[in-house]
Amino acid sequence: MTAERVGPGEMDGVQAADKAGQDVVIAFGQSLKTLRVRAGMQRDELGRRLGYSASTIASFEQGRRIPPPRAIDKADKELGADNLLTVWKEPVENAQYPVFFQGMAQLEKQAIELLSYDTLVVKGLLQTEEYMRAVLALRRPVLDSEIIEQRVTARLARQEIFDRRPAPLLSFVMCESVLRRKFGGTEVLRGQLEHLLLIGQRRNVELQVMPLDSVENSGVDGPFTVVTREDGKKFLYVEAQGTSSLETDPKQAAFAAARYGIIRSQALTPRESLAFIEKLLGEL
Repeated sequence: MTAERVGPGEMDGVQAADKAGQDVVIAFGQSLKTLRVRAGMQRDELGRRLGYSASTIASFEQGRRIPPPRAIDKADKELGADNLLTVWKEPVENAQYPVFFQGMAQLEKQAIELLSYDTLVVKGLLQTEEYMRAVLALRRPVLDSEIIEQRVTARLARQEIFDRRPAPLLSFVMCESVLRRKFGGTEVLRGQLEHLLLIGQRRNVELQVMPLDSVENSGVDGPFTVVTREDGKKFLYVEAQGTSSLETDPKQAAFAAARYGIIRSQALTPRESLAFIEKLLGEL
């Protein structure tokens, strides 16, 4: 059995890695500012060329916001940086994610199928920005505001998976309790449920709810995700209480995929699930 794990005893190292990621973003921002000043260009001019406001460029330079790869490419070209900025793309992208999630983040970009069962919170890929901030604000120990901003940016970037072509097959089953928890308040939950209704209408997405009164539920061991890569290899990802596991053993991934199939059969159908979410919205 082969797995990559981050255990509770290693959390100091995880926090240090998150800080190191933040330092990477700050160093990139300093390089961006240096090259912009060298080119004799004001922030508003660079922003106009890249399609951002001057304040957003300032956020990039101060390490408070992470630019997408295409913005880094364009900035390198506009500033005549001769690849001095593009070499930062991979380190900056990895810096967006907590260390325990970096392997999974790379797999999501290669996925042709993703199966996810959740019992605690709405899957990150499905979260609204308001829901993200509410959940991250509840973490203990408390996350620094800069780390929260990085993770929000990263989660929003991951949602590009829904617009990828060719479209991957995406299936989500979540416990009814997930849809009833008012993290951030009623309005945050309302926006989240409305977002789920929109996502659930996409042709490559199947969204299902596991009712609390269901007599049968093979997901008693908790949440997990199975990702199938382009080469057909499956991976199992599990995360809970500061511990994560990215399982590469084919047997374990196959068992998880089979278990997921059983869970799907026990949940409401996609059509019934969307109707259920609409009903919950009406109760708010």
